Amino acid sequence: MRIKNINPPEKLRRSPKKTRVLKNKRILGRSIEERPSSVEDYSEFGHWEANLVIGSKSDNDDALLTMIERKTREYWMIRVPGRDPNGVMTALSEIRARYGEHRDDIFKTITTDNGSEFSLLSGLEGLSKPLVYFAHPYTSCEKGSVKPHNGLIRRFIPKGRRIDSFSVEQICQIEVRCNSLPRKILDYSTPDELFEEELVDIFCSVFFCFF
Repeated sequence: MRIKNINPPEKLRRSPKKTRVLKNKRILGRSIEERPSSVEDYSEFGHWEANLVIGSKSDNDDALLTMIERKTREYWMIRVPGRDPNGVMTALSEIRARYGEHRDDIFKTITTDNGSEFSLLSGLEGLSKPLVYFAHPYTSCEKGSVKPHNGLIRRFIPKGRRIDSFSVEQICQIEVRCNSLPRKILDYSTPDELFEEELVDIFCSVFFCFF
């Protein structure tokens, strides 16, 4: 019995949509490739990563601006209205203002992604010393400190749950729990303990400069 020749099937055409998005994704500022080695090895205090955690998909829900200091693993959760870049910028400016003249020693760099919610972040450089670095598009793994912690808070704030359904007190309780947990990577110290030690060093060094 002869087997008929079967023409090979036409190659499936892949949608070029993803390629276009990757190519056209706008870089918002200084690339993470320019970030100094002192940030990479976790040896110097004052280098932060930031991200935005979304609860529900609703545009009228709040979001959580999460920040982590890379050396001490101090982790902050700040509720911001929606995903508006102005709200993110205002929150960061207010946080830095709390530390007065010491803010540039506490916030040396901030690394985040290319999401539109961080589109105004480079404006911080025009106001003070912190340098702002942006991860490559679609590579959130480059923010290796803040992402695992965002996963941790999903135990308390699951995806799909509205952020505005949680009170400020509840969010603070989650933050305290994260920062009071002893870490093996910190020789079983807590982030809060190490962060406070760094603040004492900064404030005391400035104090002794006057004597």
